[in-house]
Parts: sequence; structure tokens; C-alpha cells
Amino acid sequence: MLPTFPSRARSRFRAGAGARGRAVPLIAAAGLVAALGVAAPALAATPTGGAVTDTSTSVRWTAGPFVAPNVTGTTGDVTCGPGLCDDFALHVSTPSGYGETHQLTVRVGWANAAADFDIYLLDRNGSVVASSASSADPETIVVAPTSGDYTVRVVPYAPLGESVTGTATLTDVPANPAPSTATPPTYSQYGAPQSFGRAHDAGEPSIGSSHTTGSTFYQALYDTYRATWDDSVTPSAVTWSDVSAKPANGCATGGSTSLDPIGFTDRATGRVFESQLAGKTSLMCYSDDEGATWSPSQGGGLNSGVDHQTVGGGPYSPNGVGALPTSSYPNAVYYCSQDIADANCASSHDGGVTFGPAIPMYSLLDCGGLHGHVKVAPDDGTVYVPNKSCGGNQAVAVSEDGGTTWSVRKDPASTAGDSDPSVGIGSKGTVYMGYQAADGTPRIAVSRDKGKTWTDDQNVGAGLGVHNTVFPAVVAGDDDRASFAFIGTTTAGNYQDATTFKGDWHLYVATTYDGGKSWVTVDTTPGDPVQRGSICTGGTTCGNDRNLLDFMDVTVDRTGRVEVGYADGCTGACAQPGGAQNFDAYATIARQQAGNTLYAAYDALPNITPTSLSVTKAGGLYAASTTVANPGKAAARGVTTRLRVDGVNVATSSPVDVQPGRSAAVRFPGVRLGKGTHVVAVVVDPDGRIRESDEADNERRLQVTR
Repeated sequence: MLPTFPSRARSRFRAGAGARGRAVPLIAAAGLVAALGVAAPALAATPTGGAVTDTSTSVRWTAGPFVAPNVTGTTGDVTCGPGLCDDFALHVSTPSGYGETHQLTVRVGWANAAADFDIYLLDRNGSVVASSASSADPETIVVAPTSGDYTVRVVPYAPLGESVTGTATLTDVPANPAPSTATPPTYSQYGAPQSFGRAHDAGEPSIGSSHTTGSTFYQALYDTYRATWDDSVTPSAVTWSDVSAKPANGCATGGSTSLDPIGFTDRATGRVFESQLAGKTSLMCYSDDEGATWSPSQGGGLNSGVDHQTVGGGPYSPNGVGALPTSSYPNAVYYCSQDIADANCASSHDGGVTFGPAIPMYSLLDCGGLHGHVKVAPDDGTVYVPNKSCGGNQAVAVSEDGGTTWSVRKDPASTAGDSDPSVGIGSKGTVYMGYQAADGTPRIAVSRDKGKTWTDDQNVGAGLGVHNTVFPAVVAGDDDRASFAFIGTTTAGNYQDATTFKGDWHLYVATTYDGGKSWVTVDTTPGDPVQRGSICTGGTTCGNDRNLLDFMDVTVDRTGRVEVGYADGCTGACAQPGGAQNFDAYATIARQQAGNTLYAAYDALPNITPTSLSVTKAGGLYAASTTVANPGKAAARGVTTRLRVDGVNVATSSPVDVQPGRSAAVRFPGVRLGKGTHVVAVVVDPDGRIRESDEADNERRLQVTR
């Protein structure tokens, strides 16, 4: 019997609505084998084995060339035979506690990026410890450096005659900065009405907010839902409406057919787009009246791709060649998609009614085919499309001229993952890229030069013990504020193993208020898992654990509240303690309720002010006292008050905390005053350390005559 082992099956081809896959090279290695008449065996790993220890931390080997492809993993467990797999015996020996600061990194790469190999790390019993089965080159596995005997198995999915080079290295765990000291925001969950026919068929949703009206739009499959909010109550109340595009309201193609859904809401104008993939274009309609009526669109540019489409928009770039509006619509609109050997993006200059020709963003020699959602910088119109695997790194394809030319810009500190990354762009162009790392953890990096360099790359789930992550989604507001939403679990291991993985998944949101230097992360569903057990991100060959499909989305409303559109996969009895997974996909929005938002102008701030000042004489000394009040909406912590006499600093009080709506009495020691009239003043927060809603009412004066 040929040996088999569990796969992380991936879809290479589309098979129905909502399915996603990765493109494969048009050159078929199987054709080479057929021409030879035999399945040529691969050359064995050289050397056949090696060891890494805390004193000898790296080992290297080669294998190949490989000719025969092994695609058995697309339909179940990978099956190995002569030339169809190659094994390297790896021994790991590390002292106790070594794994607290170190990790084992296994990389396998090859010269021709159009080829495709997968790697699996097996323990001595043949069980899969970890795997990397994406379109990355190199494929990378990062695991704890636990002592033992392992096998690194290379599977040539589309080898194209390539040889591979492997390395196993004990590396330092990247250091994480201190977590944010900001007050964590809070969230409430809002599920769509049960009366909506496909409320429980809402995988891979898109979400957007109209800043002109305050409405939120949730798109999944054929359905567009509008949520309107009443923030006069806590938690906010919501009213849902089904405003889906149909022939009856102007969209001739609405609700009829789809190979993939996507939605986009232009924050600035309120125009809502719904797009259904249809081969090398899409069936797209748009609405300017919040879904009451819809108008048809061309759908995409000529020679667009066949998969993984995304729609976005924003200001025109001043560098665009001929990129000027051809209608009264003020913003550019972009339709980007993946083809067989490249990925393309087309631009519209009339608000998405028509599109110019699709222009390649990159080829498979640069990056894997699948990409994330297109985003446009609100300050200068730079266009970004993120990709999970560009030479083994996460990256962004960037256009600074309105989609005319593109550059791939990598984060060299990152590793490729299985979920599409996401970018959010601040008001002045700072880019935040959130991604799933090779070890499954949620990481985010920051670029302030359009992706040319990256800083502050860090794990935002470490403080809550998150080991595995799927569906990164990032949004930004002010330039120094952004939120990173993801579905994560504190359970380690192969999260795509439907048989053995037993983790509970929750919706997390990490937020920065200091430009990405630190993040505060919250579990928004602590008592209600989004999923129990495995989540498959492998496309159409998955089982029922692909109920959430392939992504989720996040937006920001006009006051800076974060809104996450996701499919809840664990509902009813599943959500109860010990409940069994029911593989639902329930349309749900997680909406920020409290805490600072992504727009500082709407922050709940303290307002500390001296409401009284008195000076009393006792024994030849004059003692001042004041009442410091906080009529603001947030606590003021560490408030100091300074006493000045005739402009000279005399004394500073000890710090006190003042809650909103409360006050504190502050008294100063007596001072001697000379004859005449003196100006006695108290100044609250004299060094300007506390941010307030009103900075102009911090001083009170009194004249005292001796």
C-alpha cells in the first residue's frame, strides 16, 4: 500500500458560488511525464537527514529534480509513491525552556516561481505536526522547537522539473513591544433577521459604511443588507433592511448567478456596489439611494481575471496618466481579479459605470495568484492590493499612478500564510498590513512610505494566547489609528485537520492609537464561539468546515466606530457550553460600543477644570484651595494642579484621579505674601499631559490684597 498522510487540501479551480482557488501554471508537468512514458523518480534528499541543536542551529539539504506532479492532496490525503514525495529525516535536540524564546523554521524553496511544492512536518509516528501547502515560494513552516525525530516531506504539486533546497533552522522568536495601555474598546454583536432567506448562508461577507448617511451595508452571495443604527441607546439598536439588487429594482443580473460575491461602499459618496463574478468580468450594479434602486455597470475591464475579484475606490492619483473623471462622480473605482498566470486591475473614471482595460499587477513569477481586497489611500489615491505570498513574504502590489503601473513591495520580516492579508490606510497615507504568519499567529506591520519599507511588525494575539488565525481584515481612520480584525483560537496545531483539531474560535479586534507601535486586542465574542473545531481555507476540496468560506471584512463608520462583517459559524446549541459545531454561516456585524474610536475627534475625553478658588489667611500665611471638576465623558487620571503667585510657580499638588461627573478638592500649603495686591492662580494639568475635550478652561485666578 502506498503511504498516505492528512492533507491541507487546496482548490486550484473554481467549482461554484463562493469557491476560491489558486491558479496553477499552464505548463503541465504531467505532460512531460507522459512524453517520457514513465513516472521519473525524484533524486533523494542530499543528505538524507540532519540535526539541529541549540549549539548547531541550522541544517541544509537539496532534492530533485522532480518531474511527476502529485496532486492527490486536492481530493483527500496525500498519497506518496516513487518520485511523488521526498523525505528528509530531521532530529531536533533542545534544552528545557528553549522554546520560550526560540522556534523551528523549516523552509523549502526552488528557482522557478511558476513551479509549486508543498511541505509537511511529520512526527515519528507519521502524524502531521504542521504543513505549508499554499502557492508560496519558499514554503515555510514555523513551530515550537520540541526535541524529537521528524520528517520533512516535500510534495511536488507542479514541479516543472525543478529541484528544491531546504533548510531547518532554530531561530529567535521575534520580540514583541509592550502592549498598548489604551482602554480596550468594547463590541456588541448584531445578527441579521431570521426572516432574511439567506441570513444563514452569508459566508465571506463584505461590509462598508456610508459616511453620508451613517448606514452600513453587508454583502454576502446575492444579498445586500442595510443596517441603520440608533446610538441614543446603549448598546446601540439596529434596524435591518434587505436591499438586494434584483431585476425589479433596476439590476437585471441581480440574484441570478455568481461565481463569487463582493461588495464595496464608497465612504465619501455613499455609492454602494455589488459584484458577482462571471468569468473574465463580473455582473455588477451600483446604487446611489442605499439600495432602493440599482443601476447596471460594465462589471470590469477587458481581459480581467477569472477569480478572486475585489472592488474598491477613492481619490484620483495626481500621477495618473489621463486618470481624470469623465462624469460628475468624484472618485476612481477599481476592479481587480486573478487570472491563470497573473492578476489584473482595471480602473473606472465614471464612478464604476464603465472600466478601462485590465492591467497586470504582477505575474506568478512575482506572487501567488490569490490576493486580498483592493484599498485606495484617502490622501493621494495610491492603490494597494495585498498578497499572502510574494517570494515567501507578505506584500502589497502598489500603484501610484491610478492603476497604470504596479510595483510589488514586500515586508521582509513577514512569512507567507494561508489567508489573504488585508491593508488599512490612514488619513495621511500610513499603511497597516495585517496577516496570518507561517506559524498561524496574527501579525501586523506598518509602512509610512507606500510599502517600500515596513516597521513595527508584531504579533497582536500573543497577549491573549492566540495560536492560529484566519481571515485578517484591517481598517484605518486617523493616520495613527487602525483596527485589525481576525478569527483566532488559543488552540495550537494544524487547524485544518478536521479529525483531530478541537479548538474554539473567536472574533478578535486589535486596535492601535499610536501609529502601530502598540496594540490593544480584545476578544469580542468571549462567551460565544464563531466556530468549533477545524476551519478549512483550502477551497472547494474542503469538507463542511469551509462553512465560513474564505474571508471577512471590516469598516469604520463616520464617527470612527469599527464594524466587522463576519459569518457566525456556531449558532444555537453550538454556542452553548460543550455544544457541537453546526457549520452555520449567519450574517453578523460586530460593532464598537465604547472606547476611543478611529477618529480622535469623537473620542470620549475628560475635561478637567478648576470650578472654584479660595484663599484663606491663618497665622500670617495665605493658603489656597480649589475644586477640580471633570464634566467630560472619560476619567482623568493622574491630574496635578499647580499654584502660581504673580506668575511664579509655588507648588504642585499630588496627582489624583477624577471620574467623569465628579470633582476633587485640592489644597496647597500656606505661603507668605508681601504688602500690596497679588494674583493667585491655579492651573490644572499644567504640563498639558492629559488630552481633554476643552483645553481652554484649565486656569482660575483670584486677586488677593494684603
